Amino acid sequence: MCGRFSLFEDIGTLKEQFGFEYPDDLDARYNIAPGQDILTVFDNGEGRIGTRMRWGLIPFWADDEKIGYRMINARAETVDEKASFKHALKQRRCLILADGFYEWKKDGKQKQPYRFGMKNKKPFALAGLWENWNKNGKEITSCTIITTSPNEVTEKVHDRMPVILPEDKLDIWLDSSIAQPQKLKQLLLPFDADAMEAYRVSTEINSAKNEGRELIAPINSL
Repeated sequence: MCGRFSLFEDIGTLKEQFGFEYPDDLDARYNIAPGQDILTVFDNGEGRIGTRMRWGLIPFWADDEKIGYRMINARAETVDEKASFKHALKQRRCLILADGFYEWKKDGKQKQPYRFGMKNKKPFALAGLWENWNKNGKEITSCTIITTSPNEVTEKVHDRMPVILPEDKLDIWLDSSIAQPQKLKQLLLPFDADAMEAYRVSTEINSAKNEGRELIAPINSL
């Protein structure tokens, strides 16, 4: 799964790299957790637009918004089959921007957190789906991160990893005229391990209440 990530890159740099419009500033975040509002990018037919969505997808048919806490991830293998995700896969795809993500490895009785990112330190786009939920006068736009099998870097820590989309595939993912599940699922692959790095970080990352650049400081290499 993917249950925590970071995004602290300057908004101007993000807009230049991913080519989207976004009117606001962006606070540096080192410990983004489910249930929080996160930066996403979608294509409205005229171009890429950045917006905030709640992390944890609430299906349009759900009676209770709390279901979103169980929908922070969607498995690539079955995303076109599950009622919670199959409609969004065809019609409501987005990018979820990040510059690192965290996974935990069991070490005796403890779980040691690791941070994963690019060797070149650049931000990257995770494959996401979004939904708009409206019940009893309350409206929430929410999203989920798609996960896939691990690559050679992430498999040392966890048996899943988020789908990181190559930059030359972003237009395909965001193109609403493409709705064939099998074509879309061809993009949902483990990212090139040679481009990635991993290292241990402090267990301070375990609490979603903790924030700050010290959370990404390496303890030692994987």
